[in-house]
Amino acid sequence: MKIKKGDKVKVIAGKDKGKEGTVREVSKSGRVVIEGVNIVKKHVKAGKVSKEGGIISMEKPIDASNVMVVCEKCKREVRTMQKLVDGKKYRVCKRCGNTI
Repeated sequence: MKIKKGDKVKVIAGKDKGKEGTVREVSKSGRVVIEGVNIVKKHVKAGKVSKEGGIISMEKPIDASNVMVVCEKCKREVRTMQKLVDGKKYRVCKRCGNTI
């Protein structure tokens, strides 16, 4: 997968199209959780762990195909490629050549 934890990404499809945020979590099934994106309300019942019930807001995962990495130099969403330098792989912006 081309998206990793800590990357700054922009949503390119779905109800949150155009929003930007950093990746909090990446799952093996190809879904990512992004700060401030795809926020839903969940009704929680009072129990042993939380004494209070109520409605909480939480971030749900979205498919990784709906986001693109934002290049720090270009300041826009870009495609990435891998470049080999001294035996190490680096992710590189296809537009400007900056390492991500």
